[in-house]
Amino acid sequence: MPKPPSKISTTVRAFLSLTLLRLTHRIGGWVAPAATIEHAAALFCTPYPGARPRALQAPTGPARIEMLELEGGRIAQYVWGDPSREPYILFSHGWSSHGARLLPWMERLRAAGYALVAFDQDGHGRSDGTRTHLPGFIARLLEFGQRHGPAAAVIGHSLGGAAAALALARGLRADTAILIAPAADPLAAGQRFARQVGLSAPLRRRMFAQFETRLSMRFTELLPERNAPRIACPVLVVHDLEDREVPWGEGERWARYWPGARLLSTRGLGHHRILDDPGVIIAGLDFLAGRTVGQRVVSTHDLACVA
Repeated sequence: MPKPPSKISTTVRAFLSLTLLRLTHRIGGWVAPAATIEHAAALFCTPYPGARPRALQAPTGPARIEMLELEGGRIAQYVWGDPSREPYILFSHGWSSHGARLLPWMERLRAAGYALVAFDQDGHGRSDGTRTHLPGFIARLLEFGQRHGPAAAVIGHSLGGAAAALALARGLRADTAILIAPAADPLAAGQRFARQVGLSAPLRRRMFAQFETRLSMRFTELLPERNAPRIACPVLVVHDLEDREVPWGEGERWARYWPGARLLSTRGLGHHRILDDPGVIIAGLDFLAGRTVGQRVVSTHDLACVA
């Protein structure tokens, strides 16, 4: 039986693959800029390699998994409890993630009387497709909101947090919201992506201009300052001060412009462990129960913090 690849060999292969990708984009930017932009755009809309197998292997607990035939393909839905009879939580997962990431919250939410509804976005987990983007995330959330009716709360992580907020600004109905490490600026995300894959700033700007043309929208329409003031429901924003994937300032930005928002900062949880942290889960349940959580005044050194 062949030995499984070691962690070191996997890391080396990933490094070499990324190095080759950067070199390809740098050379392509000179000799074939249009083709390079198309390649980078496709990559930008494609979940990370290995994300789907990890999702398929992830535990789902007592969820009912249903494959819904929707426009654009089959979408996997996860349901805990009965959202037609119980107040329900709608979960919005992040990029290259999946709906069952809400599982660490499940027992406490069920004990508090909530049903849970989650789903895999297009190209993620058990759902069909290979590519999607933030507007696609928003559209699917609105679709699930129409399918199940007003939610007791929407919980969103990372890009899913941004999508949840933007869906609320576009008609998604929920009594309250919890955003965990939410992204805030698609243009900043594009800059981070461009640096990672070796795409030059001029090509990155052209790539986003093409996106805007194809989607018939401007990415500035998705910024918190354009959307948060239009959202009436209360929100708890939870973000780690040491988040290396989505900077803490992006969560603070949502809290700054969202009327009545509460901001809870953590330290040492990073971008992914924050969603599973027992202290964050307890804080979220307290917020849903109407208790005071986090800091009302943002942009201050006196921030409530989960150790």
